[in-house]
Amino acid sequence: MDDWRRAFAQNALVPPHPQRARQLGKESTAFQCILKWLEGPLIKQGILDLLSELECHLRVSLFDVTYKHFFGRTWKTTVKATNQLSKQPARIIFNEPLYFHTTLSHPSIVAVVEVVAEGRKRDGALQVLSCGFGILRIFGNKPESPTSAAQDKRLRLYHGTPRALLHPLLQDPIEQNKYMTLMENCSLQYTLKPHPPLEPAFHLLPENLLVSGFQQIPGLLPPHGDTGDALRKPRFQKPTTWHLDDLFFTLYPSLEKFEEELVQLLISDHFREGVGLLDSGTLEVLERRLHVCVHNGLGFVHRPQVVVLVPEMDVALTRSASFSRRISASSKNSSGNQALVLRSHLRLPEMVSHPAFAIVFQLEYVFNRPSGADASASSSTSTPSLACMHMVRWAVWNPDLEAAPGKVTLPLQGGVQQNPSRCLVYKVPSASMSSEEVKQVESGTIQFQFSVSSGAPTEHASGPRAGRRASRKTPASPSGTPAPSARDLAAVQDSPVGPGLSLSQLAASPPSPALRSSSKPPPQPPDSSQSPEGPQLQAESVLEGRVSHLEADLSQPPLVQGTPAVEHLQELPFTPLHAPIVVGAQTRSSRSQLSRAAMVLLQSSGFPEILDASQQPVEAVNPADPVRFNPQKEESDCLRGNEIVLQFLAFSRAAQDCPGAPWPQTVYFTFQFYRFPPETTPRLQLVKLDGTGKGGSGPLSHILVHISKDGSFDAGSPGFQLRYMVDPGFLKPGEQHWFAHYLAAQTLQVDVWDGDSLLLIGSAGVQMKHLLRQGRPAVQVAHELEVVATEYEQEMMAMSGDVAGFGSVKPIGVHTVVKGRLHLTLANVGHACEPRARGSNLLPPSRSRVISNDGASFFSGGSLLVPGGSRRKRVVQAQRLADVDSELAAMLLTHTPAGQGPRAAGQEADAVHRRKLERMRLVRLQEAGGDSDSRRISVLAQHSVRAQHSRDLQVIDAYRERTKAESISGVLSQALTTHHTLYATLGTAEFFEFALKNPHNTQHTVAIEIDSPELSIILDSQEWRYFKEATGLHTPLEEDMFHLRGGLAPQLYLRPRETAHIPLKFQSFSVGPLAPTQAPAEMISEKDTESGPLWKCSAMPTKHAKVLFRAETGQLIAVLCLTVEPQPHVVDQVFRFYHPELTFLKKAIRLPPWHTLPGAPVGIPGEGPPVHVRCSDPNVICEAQNVGPGEPRDIFLKVASGPSPEIKDFFVIIYADRWLAVPVQTWQVCLHSLQRVDVSCVAGQLTRLSLVLRGTQTVRKVRAFTSHPQELKTDPAGVFVLPPHGVQDLHVGVRPRRAGSRFVHLNLVDVDYHQLVASWLVCLSCRQPLISKAFEITMAAGDTKGFNKRITYTNPYPSRRTYRLHSDRPDLLHFKEDSFQVAGGETYTIGLRFLPSGSPGQEEVLIYINDHEDKNEETFCVKVLYQ
Repeated sequence: MDDWRRAFAQNALVPPHPQRARQLGKESTAFQCILKWLEGPLIKQGILDLLSELECHLRVSLFDVTYKHFFGRTWKTTVKATNQLSKQPARIIFNEPLYFHTTLSHPSIVAVVEVVAEGRKRDGALQVLSCGFGILRIFGNKPESPTSAAQDKRLRLYHGTPRALLHPLLQDPIEQNKYMTLMENCSLQYTLKPHPPLEPAFHLLPENLLVSGFQQIPGLLPPHGDTGDALRKPRFQKPTTWHLDDLFFTLYPSLEKFEEELVQLLISDHFREGVGLLDSGTLEVLERRLHVCVHNGLGFVHRPQVVVLVPEMDVALTRSASFSRRISASSKNSSGNQALVLRSHLRLPEMVSHPAFAIVFQLEYVFNRPSGADASASSSTSTPSLACMHMVRWAVWNPDLEAAPGKVTLPLQGGVQQNPSRCLVYKVPSASMSSEEVKQVESGTIQFQFSVSSGAPTEHASGPRAGRRASRKTPASPSGTPAPSARDLAAVQDSPVGPGLSLSQLAASPPSPALRSSSKPPPQPPDSSQSPEGPQLQAESVLEGRVSHLEADLSQPPLVQGTPAVEHLQELPFTPLHAPIVVGAQTRSSRSQLSRAAMVLLQSSGFPEILDASQQPVEAVNPADPVRFNPQKEESDCLRGNEIVLQFLAFSRAAQDCPGAPWPQTVYFTFQFYRFPPETTPRLQLVKLDGTGKGGSGPLSHILVHISKDGSFDAGSPGFQLRYMVDPGFLKPGEQHWFAHYLAAQTLQVDVWDGDSLLLIGSAGVQMKHLLRQGRPAVQVAHELEVVATEYEQEMMAMSGDVAGFGSVKPIGVHTVVKGRLHLTLANVGHACEPRARGSNLLPPSRSRVISNDGASFFSGGSLLVPGGSRRKRVVQAQRLADVDSELAAMLLTHTPAGQGPRAAGQEADAVHRRKLERMRLVRLQEAGGDSDSRRISVLAQHSVRAQHSRDLQVIDAYRERTKAESISGVLSQALTTHHTLYATLGTAEFFEFALKNPHNTQHTVAIEIDSPELSIILDSQEWRYFKEATGLHTPLEEDMFHLRGGLAPQLYLRPRETAHIPLKFQSFSVGPLAPTQAPAEMISEKDTESGPLWKCSAMPTKHAKVLFRAETGQLIAVLCLTVEPQPHVVDQVFRFYHPELTFLKKAIRLPPWHTLPGAPVGIPGEGPPVHVRCSDPNVICEAQNVGPGEPRDIFLKVASGPSPEIKDFFVIIYADRWLAVPVQTWQVCLHSLQRVDVSCVAGQLTRLSLVLRGTQTVRKVRAFTSHPQELKTDPAGVFVLPPHGVQDLHVGVRPRRAGSRFVHLNLVDVDYHQLVASWLVCLSCRQPLISKAFEITMAAGDTKGFNKRITYTNPYPSRRTYRLHSDRPDLLHFKEDSFQVAGGETYTIGLRFLPSGSPGQEEVLIYINDHEDKNEETFCVKVLYQ
């Protein structure tokens, strides 16, 4: 025990500053620092004269410059004699290694080295003096980058004492402060470098503890050889496993009185501190917990195990007879006091046979008190209760190394003395008793049985290497402790080793409804309890290649309002549940399911035939055939023009769609192709074909016909065709390459809308890789696409909005329904294009990754007024100066000469007026016949022209003198300017290097200035190396190339005539404004589409960026002008969400498995690469949660919806590399903000409500449409007039067929102009009615006739009543009559007809019997067995 107490007392640590400790925890970094020797005249002559036996040593302490706080523990070297300073060189040699590890990787964390001299005064007293200090920078200027210097360094020393660092005038950088005085010719030689071999010993060394390599660390073996450095390559002692059983705590005078006094003292403390007026009835003991851990004198070896203690009488009746006998025996030994009992045994595998190893027991009480000050609002209301924890007792057992298994009794300790957790402990009784034996037990005792296992655990058998691997790879439990094995769990099944936080500490969070409704635990696989991933993997639904997503709950007002906690709670990991979803963007073209008869019908419907440039039918390809994409063949095609044709043929209803749902009469489509504007087709009429089946639900049922402006349509010209011309006149130089890759990789998303109700029917996705002609003149492909609708249904109500117990988000069921099949034909017709008249000889821009400024270092002459004159041809046509310069032309048009004031302007105006009068007089004389004056008239005209020319020449001369300097500097800057064009896509990092050459014969420090935030210099050498390897660039790479000074521009040193490669990266996360629309384009026809160049307004805006390379004198060395041409990016998924207005949408979208993602890196099986996510909208919060290996990855989104009917579009970009080089997934998210209406109702019962309609500026004929017309009906049901600026009620009746919560869309549409006037999102929360009777029938599965049955219903009322019948499955059950009347007390027979089912199984059908007001009277359940 003495060894442990000595080590514990000598290694007390000062914690870091609280502000620094609140920062996010990072991985700890180990360091080795070797202090070699001191050099120089450190000790003054006056000190040598006053002191004798003078010696010297060093002291090292950690210091936080930002908060001026010393922390950790000061470490001292061995004492050295100072007689070596009289020799040459004057040097004191130490050569002592120093080790430590820390997570505070910040440049403000430094090590302060103090030189201390000590000697004897003349009276023999010891005198200690500080002779100077130095500041050792552990981390570089960049955070998280430790100095990796392995060579020797010199540490400059300053006069004074390190305590001066606490002065407020010494601010960082301290070394440059004027109050710091440097000691001349004095320095400390040292080395500092990271020391990874120390990482396996982190559990034996507390953080920020400075230790010497010559110090004996408990748990480590002595080093090999004569080095004496045990931490250079640590070797571990063999651990043993200790078992503790029959553990009892005895508190005096009794457990009841001890806890009663504890509660009273806590209440008085709360009263004095003003927390609240509590009484003993509002503060209760929730748990009595025991923390058990192994301590080596320096710190806890592992995180303490936390178990729950219970009073012995509470468990006496629940355990076996042997356990009861042990309780009775312990009660006798405890003099009749009730004890606290641990119902299981403890296993400690970390014990080592070392005198400093001990087992620490800490008794902790958890109390429950209400959050409010009033005690009356405690448990009876929904106010949450807070859990407060206090340590009351602790004990330490330092076992004998040779001890045999037996029984141990230890005294408990408390009060103000130091304890291993370094926290306040409950007081001990007053020491008024004289007997030492009584003092030992008056604070309580702990009693237990112990034993030692013969074998060592396997995880420590392989030494430090295995320990390090286990610490890196072993999945952690919620508290951070390693996951126990199956044998350990079996041993502690009664009192399992729980996390650092138990349920009592989370009392503020309400329990999950699932836990309250059922006491049965959820089913788990047999091995699910052995690892934390078990329940998560069980809840996951595997669907490769799809994206699962989690819908936040219907934002109900939380029932419980949380209160701010005094302390920061520990965040626990949570496992959200996900439901799979089939996304339209990933829907592939299904293979042709049409019969040959249907194909004949489709071909004979009269669709226009697609012809190539030679007016020949286009070659058709099979969509199921693979595509071999050869970029060289695509670029070398002589037919440079590509005419992309989209032909919408037919839209048929899916067989599995609900037959009772109405089928739209008109539809329209929205999509966006390449960088053309978003396309919205006109409304197309669905015309039913003859001979498609009785019900019209065959695979081909309706064709699409264009509707004319007067509302009529011609069934003889079916289909709708769109053409996009992509030729060299449309494409920019070098863009042909990007367009070919766009066709090869992109999936075209087509949204199908109801043309009357403006509701989304569904989405379809088609791959465009078959449009690659690969040298062929033309190609076409016919697709049959599934139109998929996504519906959301809430399956579970959360108690507090979106977040329930442990932070998990309650899911909402996601259902995907195939609404229909879209028949679409895509074609690509090649055209021979004429070369461009202007710039036809221009070559495509270079795709080289290295840009040089060698060709921009000379000036070949030219005009100063002509832009780019040096680049023009030598033979040019003469032009007027006014046509060359617009500013000069504007000055020549004015009458005021340059450089004259208002007076001169007035005189000029008078002269012009006199000249006009004279000219008018001469004209009149000439008309009168005066030929003698013609010569005079000519002379006056010539004089006027000469005066005008003279004035113009003066203006031109003055203008040239004023702009000469600016024009010359502009032309010279053009000689230094290099122009380059980049083709960038959203989120992709475009890497290139600029070869900067110093044109002068002197060295320069060049500052690099960039005017665009999207263009940056790559400062990290690892990132530079990554991009070089990715692009195959073999140019030189340099470490520490740039000098950074705060927020100033990076600086680069260039030798004379030297060329350096500057790594640059352009990456943009912003997109242009999208124009999504929901209304059809009625006024755009195919003819208008072909004639109007719509693509001119769709060109993505060109971006420009400039990089200036400026010397220290301000002179420009080079200029790089970048022209960035944004290119369309690939969209892998499209999500469309409808959400209430002015609320937050919280979404969790699950990534598909990594092996299904294109371009995903290949890693270790079961381990995915790190996930990073960015968003194009800075107002959207998106993040990727870090999970364990093998776990699915989720992307969390938080978006604020705007006012209705705003549509917010943004892109989410996901990366699998740390440098965010190339996205692996790009998602487009469309958020529709709608007005929210909450409806609480009963299934089968009619619920009525009213919505307020406000008129617009004009009279409108409107109609209400709903997405679920079988469950929601409106009054008026048809078309009605909405007066201008008026207010009108729209009556809504809701009758849900089944229980649950889901969304229903309600649109108010102008029927004349097909515009959306208003839109609502109706949130239904429907509960199940009480079922009064149940029936069961059996039917044949293949029967086509159906089955008739009868049931009786008795009117329980004395008067005659009218009843109405409804069913939740009208597709399976029909009534003989929908309503009936029955007299009071009489019985009525209800006729039922059950429709057949094509497959065997079991269905439950509910029959709702409602009264005349449509309120539910009774509900019958019929179970139908199809055999």
